[in-house]
Amino acid sequence: MHLDIEAKPAERAALADRFAIQSIGVLRAELTLRVLAGGAVVRVNGHVEAEVVQTCVVTLEPVAQTVSEDFVLSFGTEQSDEQPMTEIELSLDEEDPPDPILDGTIDVGEAVAEHVALALDPFPRKPGITFESGDDREVEEEKRPNPFAVLAQLHKNKG
Repeated sequence: MHLDIEAKPAERAALADRFAIQSIGVLRAELTLRVLAGGAVVRVNGHVEAEVVQTCVVTLEPVAQTVSEDFVLSFGTEQSDEQPMTEIELSLDEEDPPDPILDGTIDVGEAVAEHVALALDPFPRKPGITFESGDDREVEEEKRPNPFAVLAQLHKNKG
C-alpha cells in the first residue's frame, strides 16, 4: 500500500509549536506499507520532506532549512504470552523491535513527525555566522612570584 500525506496548515503550526521552531511551511511524506510475517508485522518505508524555519542560536534571526529524510519502521501486533524481560542486550547491528500496533491502527503521522524532529538542526546558524565571545583578546595573567624563587636566590648566594 502506498500513501502520500501532506500536513495541513493547522497541523504544521501545532508541530512547529511542539518542536519549538518558528514555522513549518511544507510537510509531506511518501510511505509504502508492507505486511510481513503473516500479518504480524507491518514494515513502513518512508521519505519525509519539510521546509522549516528555526531561530539562529547566534543572531536570533530566522534560518530556513530543508529536511529530507528516509526512514524504515516496523510495527507489530502485541504478543500477550511473552515473558517479561529482566535483561536487555542491545546491539547497533540489530534491527529495532517493532513498535506496537495499538487498537489495530498505525499512526503514520506521528512517525513522520518524529523523523522531522530528529532531522532538525539542534543548533541552527545563519550561513557564514560564527560565535564570538565579545572578549576575544588574550588576557595576560598576572605573574605571581614563583615560591621557589627565594630558594633559588639563596642557593646562588651560598655558592
